[in-house]
Amino acid sequence: MALLLKNCRIFDGWSEEVADGKSIVLEGNVIREIGEGLSVPEGARTIDCGGALVMPGLIDAHFHAYGVEVNPALIDRVPPVVLGLRAKQILEGALDRGFTTVRDAAGADYALAAALKAGLIDGPRLFYAGMALSQTGGHGDLRSPDHHDICPCAYCGALATVVDGVDEMRKAVREQLRRGAHQIKLFVSGGVLSPSDPIWMNQFADDEIRVAVEEAATRRAYVMAHAHTNEAVIRCISNGVRSIEHATMMESSGVRAIVNAEAFAVPTLAIIDAIQDVGGKMGLTASMIDKTREVASHALASLDLLRGAGAQIGFGTDLLGVLMDRQSREFRLRREVCSSIEILRQATSINAVLLGMEGKLGTVSPGAMADLLVVDGDPVADATLLERPDTIRLVVRDGHVRKNLLGA
Repeated sequence: MALLLKNCRIFDGWSEEVADGKSIVLEGNVIREIGEGLSVPEGARTIDCGGALVMPGLIDAHFHAYGVEVNPALIDRVPPVVLGLRAKQILEGALDRGFTTVRDAAGADYALAAALKAGLIDGPRLFYAGMALSQTGGHGDLRSPDHHDICPCAYCGALATVVDGVDEMRKAVREQLRRGAHQIKLFVSGGVLSPSDPIWMNQFADDEIRVAVEEAATRRAYVMAHAHTNEAVIRCISNGVRSIEHATMMESSGVRAIVNAEAFAVPTLAIIDAIQDVGGKMGLTASMIDKTREVASHALASLDLLRGAGAQIGFGTDLLGVLMDRQSREFRLRREVCSSIEILRQATSINAVLLGMEGKLGTVSPGAMADLLVVDGDPVADATLLERPDTIRLVVRDGHVRKNLLGA
């Protein structure tokens, strides 16, 4: 069925100039026409937006659909059926907040994608990495230091699996791609919520990173890499990684490397803010809280460096468990450094380029996918409006109305 949205103001995902008095015709899952005084297609449903702003659906480029516990080690203990049901709640919550697309950074799989496609989950479109790949003792190895296995190389959790050496890396990447992964995720520095690795720790050898990039390229895919430190970022870029996750402890040399390679940085301020706020109450260890404090002391300065150098900055949140409802707080946190229009571009058109979906997602234009929001107020002037749940009045994903509060 066709859908006509009339009496709209339009933010197209890029231009700061908002078009007034427009109508949008959707046919199937595609935007067919935008203009003034458009005729209503036969049998079309019409929604009067009342002069409200229409914008592209939001994209979260660092998401964890299976991230059902704040401490990721606890996720390994969740039975698979329960994990899937809780992932359903997480995905549907994200869509309600206006995120019509998410890029999963660890664990999401073909089964979850199939459930979304079949309509069993009313959630965002999903780009998934499959199992994230970690070296033994790396950020994805969630065994505590006193954990002993008969075979210490055999760790495989709900979100990540351990690989060591070029041959294991090649096979693991090929396996994730066989299972439909859209991108490959590596851990290349230490992390906050892992039990045995300091933030400054370099992870994976250069040849291991390179082979992951080479194998991803055979499927026209790419590598996203967890990298907090400047040294880890430079190692990633020099070995062909396209998407740098977190990028919290940057220096000018790492920023230049990202810019020169035309790579992307995806800061994730929301998780840092959340752990600082309530991490202790969630049972996180003193070591985890200390490591969060360490990256937090650099995160905004790093974002400012990236912005000042003209880097391609994506929008991600990295939230877990009960912290998921803080997803839209990322807009407010970035406002400390970025303008509202910059943040909106990060969450729409720039993320679309990162996903290889330029012109299809993150834009309101003819031929694009029909992923749209109707928003109260003017987020182009004040992106923090999107933090309020009642701001998102209408959500259209893939041409179907998923949320409608316009009559409320």
